[in-house]
Amino acid sequence: MRQADPRPSPRRGAGELEAAVLSVLWEAARALSPGEVQQALTGQAGAAELSYSTVVTILSRLHAKKALARRRDGRAFRYAPVADEAGLAARRLAAILDKEPDRQAVLSRFVADLPDSDEQLLRSLLGDGGPGAG
Repeated sequence: MRQADPRPSPRRGAGELEAAVLSVLWEAARALSPGEVQQALTGQAGAAELSYSTVVTILSRLHAKKALARRRDGRAFRYAPVADEAGLAARRLAAILDKEPDRQAVLSRFVADLPDSDEQLLRSLLGDGGPGAG
């Protein structure tokens, strides 16, 4: 008979759990139930088994943060990401910017603090070659 490992399994922080749940949903490319998310997370190498209620809590938090859409399916919900990884990062940045009273100052400081390569990329995306262009 196999003896249980006396060491506690390493716990993941809420941010890590949210990232793991989002990863499962992006890979699925369809809306999943909490049970399906739980099963996928449990199947990951080295992952500790999560309770159903923990998965529901993480899904609910992500829905409250507007990272997930949900639709009723019987007595439960099915969840799907509202955007891909880059889209969610952009939404987080926009939400932070929306909370600032001086939007222009924040954007100016952000651009000024960018490495040159990122500043050039941003200018290129905006159709502005930068100083001395055009």
